Amino acid sequence: MDNSPKQSEIKEKNQSWSALSLAWQLGYSIAIPIVVLALGGRMLDKKFNTSPWLLLAGILLSLVVSTFAVYFKTIKILSEAGLENKENKKE
Repeated sequence: MDNSPKQSEIKEKNQSWSALSLAWQLGYSIAIPIVVLALGGRMLDKKFNTSPWLLLAGILLSLVVSTFAVYFKTIKILSEAGLENKENKKE
């Protein structure tokens, strides 16, 4: 294959977008559970007058959910990168 400068620029741009996409996905994997579960805990605290215990429980639960989401997303990304590396070595 011809590795012209233009192709290397395209490859670098694709890698930059890939890294940005990864950061975006991981950010949402962390932020959404924290916001949803913390707000849910806060609302339940107001309803049952248990402040701040359900808020704290929601935050702790969101940490567990976020950890698993990031872990599985990272495993998926690493396996895809491993497949790409194998394909590139064959060429």
